[in-house]
Amino acid sequence: MTTTADTYHVPVMLRESVDGLAIRPAGVYVDVTFGGGGHSRKILSRMDADGRLFGFDQDADAEANIIGDERFTFVRSNFRYLNNWMRYYGVEAIDGLIADLGVSSHHFDDAARGFSFRFDAPLDMRMNKRDGMTAADVLNKYDESRLADVFYLYGELRNSRRLAAAVAKARAVKPIETTQDLVEATAPLFKREREKKDVAKMFQALRIEVNHEMDALREMLKAAAGLLKPGGRLVVITYHSLEDRIVKNVIRTGNPEGAARQDFYGRVATPFAAVNNKVITPGAAELEANPRSRSAKLRIAEKKDDDR
Repeated sequence: MTTTADTYHVPVMLRESVDGLAIRPAGVYVDVTFGGGGHSRKILSRMDADGRLFGFDQDADAEANIIGDERFTFVRSNFRYLNNWMRYYGVEAIDGLIADLGVSSHHFDDAARGFSFRFDAPLDMRMNKRDGMTAADVLNKYDESRLADVFYLYGELRNSRRLAAAVAKARAVKPIETTQDLVEATAPLFKREREKKDVAKMFQALRIEVNHEMDALREMLKAAAGLLKPGGRLVVITYHSLEDRIVKNVIRTGNPEGAARQDFYGRVATPFAAVNNKVITPGAAELEANPRSRSAKLRIAEKKDDDR
């Protein structure tokens, strides 16, 4: 099937997330996960001729979805470099930022990228195909202890050491190069009733490690806190507990670790005020239409005034 902007990625909680930006028609906005451009198109539809929108994506495939609109600027880069690029474009402050984290439908459905165990394909998993180690590199080059840490920290797999040992044993015979190589090497360690869920966690762990996703998220959120104007909105959709914990901690305490620091008056020193104290999740209709939205959580925050 030919990939189009509509099939590249189905945007999750489109209305709720764009509503959360509380768009100022002449404002400056950033979509740090452009993908198929679904959220960006919705944002542009609510802006006037003076508005500006920057869309970030490090994946060259996303360039096929670039929007032909003079108000839109595509930035082919990881969103961790948000500060650098805004400085490059002469932008000192923004009115809102949206991030739809995780992996797009396109990545899961493109067998050649190696993101899914549904296909037998090379273990790549790089969001940016031009740079960095592949998942196969991680599996074949990391020592057993480091590999176990990846499975435990990013996949939250309790049998991480046994998984790492199984990988080490298999690669001693021949390199682990494909998704099927990995599945076969670790299959005996997954209980049948949880097999798909736990294999998905193993693949998630590798993807996070390959793309340095947690570090990039921390850096982007720190940059967003500095760039947003008072009253500006931060809108983030997360898909697993690791990234959701970081976003929640930054909103509540101002730092990814969740260590609350109080000012002289006993107030928690965070630049944000949560707009939705209760996390927003997809409705029944969206869950039925887009099963991949089932783990999605939407958090919205507003940048506080400096003197508040």
